[in-house]
Amino acid sequence: MRGSEGNDMTTMFSDIYTIWLREMIRFVGARSRLVSSLAMPFFWMVLIGIGFSSSFSLPGMNYMNFMAPGIVAMVVLFSSIMSGVSVIWDRQFGFLKEILVAPVSRTSIVLGKTLGGATVSLVSGLLMLFVASLLGAIQPSFGIALSIVFMLLIAFTFVAVGLIIASRMRSMEGFQMIMSFLVMPIFFLSGALFPLQNTPQWMQVMADVNPLTYGVDGIRGALIGTSMFPLWADFAVLVSVSAALVLIGSYFFKKSSI
Repeated sequence: MRGSEGNDMTTMFSDIYTIWLREMIRFVGARSRLVSSLAMPFFWMVLIGIGFSSSFSLPGMNYMNFMAPGIVAMVVLFSSIMSGVSVIWDRQFGFLKEILVAPVSRTSIVLGKTLGGATVSLVSGLLMLFVASLLGAIQPSFGIALSIVFMLLIAFTFVAVGLIIASRMRSMEGFQMIMSFLVMPIFFLSGALFPLQNTPQWMQVMADVNPLTYGVDGIRGALIGTSMFPLWADFAVLVSVSAALVLIGSYFFKKSSI
């Protein structure tokens, strides 16, 4: 029995690795995706960050310092949630049908795609972090290592969201329409661009139930030492939410049709 369980675990890890590797190969072969995911955040940081920095500052920092962690989180968010596009492509070109009828557990499929999407998003976030450092918005420090943890948690959370939505969609247009209504409110209500403490009460309530709020707060606390919540609280919320969403994603894949 123990040998059988060991073989099952080895097979599961092999399946996860294979799906993860396919996502990596696809990412390396589509460098334009990386460039496009960084272009808009870069211009936001340069135009909005520098422009607002010349107009006002926050206690103990300028606006660029405050905004940079939010832009890094923005890159991770966009890259993560758009990973659901791969599910749509796989369904349209028949690859999803092949892996769903193959002796591969749907949990392995979800975990492989989640890990692949999270890896791509982390690479994008690290590149944006490097750009922010070149612009002087972020100073190199040991906090970068902790910020990577929060970037990974954001990635796992929103890759799972993208996969959940994509598992119920059949067209690229439908997926992109939902994303357009979902991504920007999540971003703007996360505290990435402005402090949430002085916003209306209804906005603060919406921010409190937004997982990205805790990701932005965690990255900001790690990089510049300023946060609304204790970093352990940000970490605990993101771990709980990401784990729950991965489980929900597995359930939706089990229920999804080819």
